[in-house]
Amino acid sequence: MIKYFIGALLGGIYGYFIKYKLIGCSTGGCPMTSNPYITTFYGIMIGVIIVGIFTTPKNKDTESASFKHISQKEAKERMDSGDEIIILDVRTKEEYDEKHIPNSILIPNESILDERPELLPDLDAEILVYCRSGQRSKQAAKKLANMGYTNTYEFGGILDWQYETE
Repeated sequence: MIKYFIGALLGGIYGYFIKYKLIGCSTGGCPMTSNPYITTFYGIMIGVIIVGIFTTPKNKDTESASFKHISQKEAKERMDSGDEIIILDVRTKEEYDEKHIPNSILIPNESILDERPELLPDLDAEILVYCRSGQRSKQAAKKLANMGYTNTYEFGGILDWQYETE
């Protein structure tokens, strides 16, 4: 809001001093610039429009970093590959305690906010994310990608998991 006020103030100054006093016909010969109120009003409008154009927030959906969706079969192959990977369960503690994929770590989706989770110190680590049905895992993978994690894979929910669980 303050940015629009500043834009309006600067636009008003531009309209009055530049358009009316310097360029305009303060003697009354030009209809558009002969009235200080009109030139000030147009200056205010121009200032607000310019501020709006240059300070419009970016759409996070289109500007966000990306994660990759893989099938559960691909996720299982990655888990069995012997490579160092992190299997991330983003469900609640109660859901995790009931049943989870072996060697997975728990970081509930609701706790992934603006700061990088302590359990995930390496931004380049390969992270396989899952939840119950696939909704929270997509949200969490997107949040992690936006934080700078570069190797994030989402593979849906444990409801469809046909492999070993604990």
